[in-house]
Amino acid sequence: MAAESFWNNREAAQKIIDEANALRGKIEPLLKAEKQLEDFRVMVELGETESPASQAAIDAELTRDLAKFFAELEATELRVFLTGPHDKKNCIFTINSGAGGTESQDWAEMLSRMYARWAELRGWEVEVTDALPGETAGLKSVTMLIKGENAYGFCKAERGVHRLVRISPFDSNKRRHTSFASVDTIAEIEESDGEISIPPNEFKVDTFRSGGKGGQNVNKVETAVRITHIPTGLVVASQAQRSQHQNRATAMNLLLSRIFAQRVDAAKAEMERFYGEKGSVSWGNQIRSYVFQPYRMVKDLRTGVETSDVQGVMDGNLDAFVNGWLRAGCPLKRIQGIKDDEE
Repeated sequence: MAAESFWNNREAAQKIIDEANALRGKIEPLLKAEKQLEDFRVMVELGETESPASQAAIDAELTRDLAKFFAELEATELRVFLTGPHDKKNCIFTINSGAGGTESQDWAEMLSRMYARWAELRGWEVEVTDALPGETAGLKSVTMLIKGENAYGFCKAERGVHRLVRISPFDSNKRRHTSFASVDTIAEIEESDGEISIPPNEFKVDTFRSGGKGGQNVNKVETAVRITHIPTGLVVASQAQRSQHQNRATAMNLLLSRIFAQRVDAAKAEMERFYGEKGSVSWGNQIRSYVFQPYRMVKDLRTGVETSDVQGVMDGNLDAFVNGWLRAGCPLKRIQGIKDDEE
């Protein structure tokens, strides 16, 4: 970065800066933790030589500082688990309603709000690229682009079928209903990454008017873009941006990401394993249950993590479930757990 020719190619320079920042983000928290740990040792030694009153004050300060220290250490440890080649990338997050009609479409919309709140709490940016409203209420499907550090690494924990049990607001008899919606996650692949390219004769671009808010230009000019990949039949669309050029770029990234995921599926069968776990969007295939009645409980069926704070979960407090999945899926953590049991 100190070379005179570093800024001759701004795009290449930015990639190097991003890589350097990522490395600093891994190293600096460890160095900070080591220094804090040494400070704690000094405080313990100091407390042993003080009077009982002073010892009590030092103990209280240590208790407070250690709680914060362990929380930061846990966050650092979780980042270590994200070892996938695309974990650091943005995430294309899709929610589809399943069995249950209007109920499931309303549930899909509730999930989209929950994940948007979760992303905001983590400091990520959420952009709805495409949405298909339900006939009566809710959403049949919605695709969001979640932008932020390690977005895909964390979001991939949510891939699967989500089950809701509640008293239906659409049922005049106030009966309890079960609804399903599926979540799919794909790492965003950009054209500039060079990992995949599509010949121009293999895709078709259509434009249409956006149906959402955005001013006179968006509603009167065909700014929305739909791209069809002819060999596979994959269709992607974007209508969130204000210009056709921006929507085309977003839609192309969506298409590249989906094609890349398909190719990984064919080459390694990795995506097939995840889809097999997800199964059909119906009873018996859920990864998590959200029960509003007759009791209140959210439980992850893969890890056993559960909470009675249903409202907190629906407001985006998902870290306990995501972190539990990351820990359960980390081979190093499982090995360490065996060693701890033996000891």
